[in-house]
Amino acid sequence: MSTPESLRSKEGQQRAIKIRLDHVYASYPQRQGDELEVIHDFTLDIYDGEFVCLVGASGCGKTTLLNVVAGLIPASSGQVILDGQPVNAPGPDRAMVFQDDAVFPWYTVRENVEYALKIAKLNKTERERVVNRYLKLVGLEGCRDLYPRELSGGMRKRVDVARAVAAGPEVLLMDEPFAALDAITKERLQVEFLKVWRSARMTVLFVTHDLEEALFLADRVVIMTSLPGRVKRVVQVPFARPRKPELKTTPEFQVLRRDLTRELHIAGVPIG
Repeated sequence: MSTPESLRSKEGQQRAIKIRLDHVYASYPQRQGDELEVIHDFTLDIYDGEFVCLVGASGCGKTTLLNVVAGLIPASSGQVILDGQPVNAPGPDRAMVFQDDAVFPWYTVRENVEYALKIAKLNKTERERVVNRYLKLVGLEGCRDLYPRELSGGMRKRVDVARAVAAGPEVLLMDEPFAALDAITKERLQVEFLKVWRSARMTVLFVTHDLEEALFLADRVVIMTSLPGRVKRVVQVPFARPRKPELKTTPEFQVLRRDLTRELHIAGVPIG
């Protein structure tokens, strides 16, 4: 697999492979004893610090693939390799952010973000430093003592992101985290999350139905076929960083969006 220019360092050296999906298959047992194949021969290298978006139809296996990378479900065959080691179980090097709110309603914003830091046994001073950093990064420093019921949906999603990133994962797995938000809030969180990603230097695997979102966020977009999900096409996103929302209105962005919409149709993905 050739290495795109954006996946090379300033010195021209190839970036290390962080995650290797090596001929991954995944199936679920059915009542009649058959197996429903959800992921079919999925092969992809994801580079250290790269932002990759998965795009495909509902039910094509995007979330299943994310769960395999997380170690929550096993691959039927093939394997996921993380930093040269096979993934067989969840680990602190990976964190997930889901579409639905996952904040603890009985904790304040600060306590939610601090939760994983306590498990990691950081001392109080260090916990406070990390919490302050990420609350400021997601714009919630003034809400640290509020409870989730006192926050909007967009603010709760910021807490989700801050809590996941504060734990210090090397890989962040995101399953349509902004899908339930209104358009204005969604765009604002996209911009804020790119700042978080640049600051934390994580590798991100991001599932979305929104092609515009994928093109705005990602280094590469992976188009998946309908069930069983497999790689249809991998698209290198050509736009320079940092990116601003105005990018979405440019002719270059709209032409690429149109071309990939056609590609999704060819892949059997219904476009609403």
